[in-house]
Amino acid sequence: MTHGPPEHPKRELLLDPRVPIRDSMALVFENPSLPLDVDVGCGKGRFLAARAAANRQTNHVGIERIPTRLLKVGRKCARLGLRNVALLHAEAAHAIGHLMPPEGVRTYYVFFPDPWPKRRHHRRRLFTADLLTSLYRTMEPGGTLHVATDDMEYHAAILGLFGNDARFVPVDPLVPSEPEQTDFERIFLSKGVVIGRCSYRRA
Repeated sequence: MTHGPPEHPKRELLLDPRVPIRDSMALVFENPSLPLDVDVGCGKGRFLAARAAANRQTNHVGIERIPTRLLKVGRKCARLGLRNVALLHAEAAHAIGHLMPPEGVRTYYVFFPDPWPKRRHHRRRLFTADLLTSLYRTMEPGGTLHVATDDMEYHAAILGLFGNDARFVPVDPLVPSEPEQTDFERIFLSKGVVIGRCSYRRA
């Protein structure tokens, strides 16, 4: 028995990375002029759906590289009748560096990115000096970034990157409400794992 390529969510939820992102958003969102928040690595969409449902005067983009996860998120958002959510099938660093609109993102959420704990794999981590430049270019002046990780060494490395970059100012970390906790966060909290959180504002 043969299997075709992974199914994607309904087309109207998907942003098309082949066209300018502003044009793509105009085709997907009912009101593309609303502020834009981006969930980087949205996983199964628990945070994205809860945040979008509670903030319907904001457009939300979920970035995810695994098609089967996108399908689940799309179904979840459709069940909830969320018309302010769009999905982007892309690698996170590429999406932030090449697809997001300049000074167009009000808020980035990056929860539990792969820590790549082995030293020889650190170059694969999402947070690098190049990523900070991409974040600065695409965030609105005064826009915010919220980060969470269960890997405290990675957390320290992220703090070090931002601590040496005057383009970002630390602010109080975001602690999601229970309905907004990602699946990973719920597992970590149930096991008593310490979660490192940090948030920054674009200067």
